[in-house]
Amino acid sequence: MPLKIFFHILLQLISKLTSRTEDLLKMWLRLTLLLLLFFPIVFSCNNAPGEEEIDHSELAIDEEVICDTTSARLKSEWIDSIFTKMSKGYWFNGAVAYLEQGCLIYQNAFGISNFRTKDTLDIHSPFQLASVSKMFAAMSAMILKEDGQLDLDADIQEYIPSFPYDSVTTRLLLTHRSGLSRYMSLAHEQWTNKTVPMSNDDMLDLYEEHVPKPYFLPDHGFHYCNTNYALVASVVEAITNMSYAEFVQERIFDPLSMDDSFVYDMGGDTTVSFYVETEVMGHTYKGWRPSRVRNEYLNGVTGDKGIYTSIEDLAKFDQAITANLLVSEETMQEAFTRGSAKYWRRKDNYGFGWRIKESEDSTAFHFGWWKGYRAYYIRDMEAAKTLIVLTNKDKGPGSSIYWNIVRDTNHPIQFLNQNHYFPESEL
Repeated sequence: MPLKIFFHILLQLISKLTSRTEDLLKMWLRLTLLLLLFFPIVFSCNNAPGEEEIDHSELAIDEEVICDTTSARLKSEWIDSIFTKMSKGYWFNGAVAYLEQGCLIYQNAFGISNFRTKDTLDIHSPFQLASVSKMFAAMSAMILKEDGQLDLDADIQEYIPSFPYDSVTTRLLLTHRSGLSRYMSLAHEQWTNKTVPMSNDDMLDLYEEHVPKPYFLPDHGFHYCNTNYALVASVVEAITNMSYAEFVQERIFDPLSMDDSFVYDMGGDTTVSFYVETEVMGHTYKGWRPSRVRNEYLNGVTGDKGIYTSIEDLAKFDQAITANLLVSEETMQEAFTRGSAKYWRRKDNYGFGWRIKESEDSTAFHFGWWKGYRAYYIRDMEAAKTLIVLTNKDKGPGSSIYWNIVRDTNHPIQFLNQNHYFPESEL
């Protein structure tokens, strides 16, 4: 029914009722008109010129918290100005997302996906996450824990009986306290034919055959090591009888509609391809010219790396973390808890797939560098701010710029909660 006819009928009804009822209906009519005018304004949250259109009302985790249009736009324009300036001459080449209080405030892509073909990037372009992939291995372990299939404190020999080291638990793998040596060093020495991809099972075979000496006994120190997260993926495979790629797809990507995401799987390959056949190529610089980075045998090992995803999908993942959609709040808190409570030698500690900022217990982050890709993921949970940056160049702006964006207080966003506005400091 057209809106004009609807209100005409209402007015006719009002005129035929008693004065008291008429007053009540008139008040209701005024309220309806106000709501019809008010909600389009609040929900529009327009973006700065050149940005991808964002509907903040649909992306808010808490339906009672809606970002104020004006302050959100000012913050968005400020962030856009930073990356637009850095993208001149492709100094920054990648994609960005900024979220606050569960609302997606800004997302955009700059530059090109392949410097040979000059194809442009967009918010659906999938980047290799490098070590930021570790949070997906950790999430897989936490999901299996809540399923009752994985005991984080059980010896992983319960799941992989042939594993040659005692007293190594999944919890120690997640917090980098296993003491195990680097699988990449072992492969460099013992994987003789490097034109053949090496899988997680091949990695386990090398450890079983050569049993390299650990750096220290389990739970006697901290050492950030990719072996730990490759083994987490192996534990997932042993428990589920699925490939790690299949499990992540079924339990994380599909439920969150992360349609641009996948785990790079070389399981069916007999030789290493010249390049990873993906839309977004990693690039390194030889002199002043960017060059596509070649594929290599170590890309067959997953868990420590291997996730490809877009900036839009990572924003969905971040909102799922905020809303505890994949695991409970209690389990998620373990991911943000220091795994080495007494460790003092390094500035930052480690939880389940996240580094924990030494000076800021509420801030978790992870960076990654691998084969021409770099990824930055920062979550300030006290202020409910997230910044995610993905690039496909091995050179570019440093992380200090990204930390400054997260810590910015000069561009506050206001939020509407129920019937009043309040600044972010009150949330």
